[in-house]
Amino acid sequence: MAAKKILMLAGDFVEDYEIMVPFQALQAVGHAVHAVCPDKQAGDFVMTAIHDFEGQQTYTEKPGHRFTLTHDFAAIDAAEYDALLIPGGRAPEYLRLNARVLEIVRHFADAKKPIAAVCHGAQILAAAGVLEGRRCSAYPACRPEVELAGGQYAEIAITDAVTDGNLVTAPAWPAHPAWIAQFLKLLGTRVEL
Repeated sequence: MAAKKILMLAGDFVEDYEIMVPFQALQAVGHAVHAVCPDKQAGDFVMTAIHDFEGQQTYTEKPGHRFTLTHDFAAIDAAEYDALLIPGGRAPEYLRLNARVLEIVRHFADAKKPIAAVCHGAQILAAAGVLEGRRCSAYPACRPEVELAGGQYAEIAITDAVTDGNLVTAPAWPAHPAWIAQFLKLLGTRVEL
């Protein structure tokens, strides 16, 4: 297996598990993961938020950790990356307002490179206009955005993920085992036990 170079789009109040778990898991199997955030550089950090499902009508949110970015957003060239990863949380709601973020997403979609998005990450996909005719999962509150962007919302269990071509999506962090496994398959990664 050839190691892949993966770009991860981060922002303040990204969901804690949704950034840290794939960041570490993908490195554990040999991939390079470059975490970036608009207007920030390598060594800067983003604050994370912990979203949990505790019986209320929507998730609860608590302060998370400081996640250290590995690369400068301004210096990245999307063409140098093999895949894109978009974690959820509150970060996507404002990252989707950044024209360069949307340009980066369109690069990966147009080049048919693997894209993994979880939870509210679908907000960025919708804003980039890359969901037309695509089956996409997301946090259920993002369903209208997926559908308004021309996507087919995949109503799946919170522990499941769905792959449509080069796109793998999931509703929230409880889907990590399925979501990461499907992303690894898109990357051509084989994990032998």
